[in-house]
Amino acid sequence: MQKIVRVLIVDDSAYVRKVVKQMLSRSPFIEVVGVAHDGREALDMIPQLAPDVITLDLIMPGMDGVEFLQKQMARHPIPVVIISIANEGGELVLAALDAGAVDFVEKPTALATEKMFEIADELIDKVKAASNVPLNRLPIVNNNPVLPASTTLHKNQFDLVSIGISTGGPQALAMIIPQFPADFPIPISIVLHMPVGYTKMYAARLDNLSALQVVEAQDGEQVLRGKVLIAPAGRHLSFRKESNGDIYSHLDARPFDTLHRPSVDVMFQSAAEIYGDRILGVVMTGMGNDGKQGSAWIKSRGGMIFTEAESSCIVYGMPRSVVEAGLSDKVVPLELMTQAILDVV
Repeated sequence: MQKIVRVLIVDDSAYVRKVVKQMLSRSPFIEVVGVAHDGREALDMIPQLAPDVITLDLIMPGMDGVEFLQKQMARHPIPVVIISIANEGGELVLAALDAGAVDFVEKPTALATEKMFEIADELIDKVKAASNVPLNRLPIVNNNPVLPASTTLHKNQFDLVSIGISTGGPQALAMIIPQFPADFPIPISIVLHMPVGYTKMYAARLDNLSALQVVEAQDGEQVLRGKVLIAPAGRHLSFRKESNGDIYSHLDARPFDTLHRPSVDVMFQSAAEIYGDRILGVVMTGMGNDGKQGSAWIKSRGGMIFTEAESSCIVYGMPRSVVEAGLSDKVVPLELMTQAILDVV
């Protein structure tokens, strides 16, 4: 029998608190046990209410969402889903993910309209997913990683590493990408499911932590060794090869029929077509099965697939779909993923 998820809503807007409660109440498996108007009130309420999940606004008077997260995670970790206005406080969203938030949902900019209810299904799915995250797996980012020494032995087996990741992705990538040495011999491409307006900012933050160059991918950008390309939210990342052998990125809103844009499947299929058996695909934490079909394309061309182990995933959805389809060559926990890639590259 599915458990009832107890939720505390934290938002300074009485209207938003009311609408979020109405949305969550659509699910028979979610019970809203309380509402708070700022972080300080939420801290006082949590010991009595014992919520399973918290939905959290970030921009609030008094104690804002990031300060609340820092205090609550130090006191007692609880899965938190951020609800933030689109393209407002983007740095706060990334700071909240660093502080331990599991995921985030964008509020429409026009709050007092029916558009608020358009996020209902996404919010319910993410709250349910968050409720299943073990407390010892809540994501906290190390913003002072120890950069690795140069690597001198390359097996030269692959020409591209492509990573597909979703829920828990910003935190997981901030752990593994800074571990690559500056002389890593091939490029890395990444599809990370994030709303429009955040990938460029996130790439810049990851670049500051890493020896490799990390950028939001641009259309027509040459794919070069030592560069990490993150697909921009809202456009698929694929590849094209020139007659001289040079490979360039291609960004497009098409295909339109994918659940996610960018899609891991689209990137993996294109990579398989361009790189053949010299592509290593990596499917990491996230809801759903994006990456399963693309993994089949990579395998059909002779490439290799790594999947993140269930033990380290925030949400074991995408990797599970690949493993259950018999497409995973190796299952690797997050803390060993960079070394596993270095071992074969």
